[in-house]
Amino acid sequence: MDPKQKTDRLRTLPKERLQSLDTLRGFDMAMLLGGGWIIVTLAEATGWGWLETLAIQQEHVDWVGFRFYDMIFPLFMFISGVAIPYAINSKVEKGLAKSLLLKKIFIRLLALVGLGLLYNGVLEWGFTDMRAASVLAQIGFGYFFAALISLYSKSIKGNIIWLLGILSGVAVLQLFVPVPTYGAGTFEPASTINAWLDQILLPGRLHDKVFDPEGILCIVSAVSITLLGSLAGYVLRSLPTKPTKKALHIALAGAGLIIIALALSPVYPIIKKMWTVPYVLLAAGISALLLALFYFVIDVKGSKNWTLFFRVFGMNSITIYMGTRIIDFGSISHFFLNWFSIHISETWGAVILAIGTLVLEWALLYFLYKKKIFLRV
Repeated sequence: MDPKQKTDRLRTLPKERLQSLDTLRGFDMAMLLGGGWIIVTLAEATGWGWLETLAIQQEHVDWVGFRFYDMIFPLFMFISGVAIPYAINSKVEKGLAKSLLLKKIFIRLLALVGLGLLYNGVLEWGFTDMRAASVLAQIGFGYFFAALISLYSKSIKGNIIWLLGILSGVAVLQLFVPVPTYGAGTFEPASTINAWLDQILLPGRLHDKVFDPEGILCIVSAVSITLLGSLAGYVLRSLPTKPTKKALHIALAGAGLIIIALALSPVYPIIKKMWTVPYVLLAAGISALLLALFYFVIDVKGSKNWTLFFRVFGMNSITIYMGTRIIDFGSISHFFLNWFSIHISETWGAVILAIGTLVLEWALLYFLYKKKIFLRV
């Protein structure tokens, strides 16, 4: 079979797809794009204590610690890893050349790096003082290396060895390698090994001036959470056991990762902006618990009627992430709903505008969903 025929076959192969994965990805995106802000405005409107507690969780911690909003990014990367056995390994089993799949994941990496530069405003401000690092680039590198490892490892054991090697390497760098003028194992923003590597190796402007939360070592660390997702994907796709037990295995593994992360945290802090190993393990553990729950409810028990709202977000996640950078949905919501909202009350008006923003985003994606238009990156 010549390369063109192999490429054509790659395009026409039926795709294995988990509705729970699209739904969980959509839940993640919905919380990022407005769900969290709705909770904040509801807390302000009602003054209810439990809502105020939830509202605090809708923003990042300043440095050390963990809140729900710190889950959004790693959950997306974990989910992208879960898809690897379905997107990569399944095609290898059907006889497609690894070189073709390598080309595909490399093009995906270039596309995400390019979209990340667009998101950062390279067309608006040019390359002067450009920020090279981005969320999309980190997703791209995480997926590329995790997929590369899965593609060329001869067994799941090989994936686990790579995973342990990456986590150990990051831990050694962050704990034991001395930073000039600061020493080793320091966890203040300017004195970390992350900051030192970013200042030396990362071109352009750094997001937080002395370091970048999507910087060099953060990318390396993030490969591990994508690999952890791919191991969960292997359990779902290939483990020879009942679906209920698959969900249980993933949930138990997630609980174990959380316990390890919390046990390490007194001496090795949980810091999202550094992607420390305890942070990765904690985020991966919670991601695994969410995956097990969504998989059990949707794919095992067949409860799917409620999933459309989230699947619409999940099946065009890159589209809406880029779209919110270009289109001011908040201003559109204000244009259509502000008169109505101010006649309700100033406080409840904010809730209406927040809901309106999310609904507008969903409406655009629903139109694309009905037209079967999806940005596959």
